[in-house]
Amino acid sequence: MILKTYRWSFVVTAVGLVLAALYGLSAHLGIFQAIALVLILSVLEISLSFDNAVVNATILERMSDFWRKIFLSVGIIIAVFGMRLIFPIVLVSVTAGLGPVEVVQLALKGGNPEDPGTYGYELNQAHPTIAAFGGMFLLMLFLNFIFGEKEHHWLGPVERVLEKVGKLEYVQVVVAGIVLLVVAETFATDHGRTVLASGLAGVVTYLLVNGLGELFNVEEHLDHGEHPEGAEAEAAAGSEGRKGPTGAAKATGKAAFFLFLYLEVLDASFSFDGVIGAFAITSDPVIIAIGLGVGAMYIRSMTVHLVEEGTLAQYPYLENGALWAIGALATILLLSIEIHIPEVVTGLIGLAFIVASLISSIRYNRAHPEAAHVETEATAQAG
Repeated sequence: MILKTYRWSFVVTAVGLVLAALYGLSAHLGIFQAIALVLILSVLEISLSFDNAVVNATILERMSDFWRKIFLSVGIIIAVFGMRLIFPIVLVSVTAGLGPVEVVQLALKGGNPEDPGTYGYELNQAHPTIAAFGGMFLLMLFLNFIFGEKEHHWLGPVERVLEKVGKLEYVQVVVAGIVLLVVAETFATDHGRTVLASGLAGVVTYLLVNGLGELFNVEEHLDHGEHPEGAEAEAAAGSEGRKGPTGAAKATGKAAFFLFLYLEVLDASFSFDGVIGAFAITSDPVIIAIGLGVGAMYIRSMTVHLVEEGTLAQYPYLENGALWAIGALATILLLSIEIHIPEVVTGLIGLAFIVASLISSIRYNRAHPEAAHVETEATAQAG
């Protein structure tokens, strides 16, 4: 099972290390130094994004096998070359007012984020834009969870109260709007307009992908002759109880496409802090892209592993812990607009939520062995 699920991660690791060695030789960086940097960056990416794998699994389990393969093939190309290499270049080009060729030339020279005029510095200057976008996108994801109906309540009293508050229509949007205004007008005063515009774009992107996913999920139910009200109810239940655009068990067609799109935007929201944090290790963009790309492949393999093993059903509070970790990450991203927060702190907070929810799940299973057995059996039958 491990070899089957992680074989492409192992292949990408081998290819990445070979490319790093060749690049280290040609760039006079040194073969062993280049390989060591790639391995360190891979571990950094995995540690920062494990909670992303858990949340991705809640979405991927509702997609067909075809779209799972797309997630592992096309998705990893987008993740490695799109989000870890091309996107930072495009972002610097837009925010710094430089042409793409100039930015590529600047990127190849590397540069510390503290040195004005370097690629690292320009990328760091763009941080408020992406932190506001990613922070608000992830905040909407978290708010959709805490205000939505849940099968299991990990932080019982807190989650039950917030679930009741969630019965108010549009409460997620209202809370997100208040948070964005507070951050833009009182906290991120030096970047107020940028933060406001980027944060609004993050909220709108979440609502758009979420709405389109539900729309096409309902349409596919109608195409199969199912009652529209029942389809809408299922989509609504999935939206409240799950943290993705649609509640379909095996989404296909347009619904699956928007689930895939949702996953890619989610990955983008997670990836940028890793790109910025990588500059504390090396200023070489090629090494950064290889290292973070290898780590991203393992996160995708972990996602598939969680789905195929039925881990979310076996450990009922794991999903809750991951979403609380995302809430913490959203807060950290918004705070990082003005305050530098070490990546190790971000990674440890996310890990703490995951480990705590895992321990709670194990205790729950021991206290309710019959319930755990039923959930595991149901997952096996669904698979």
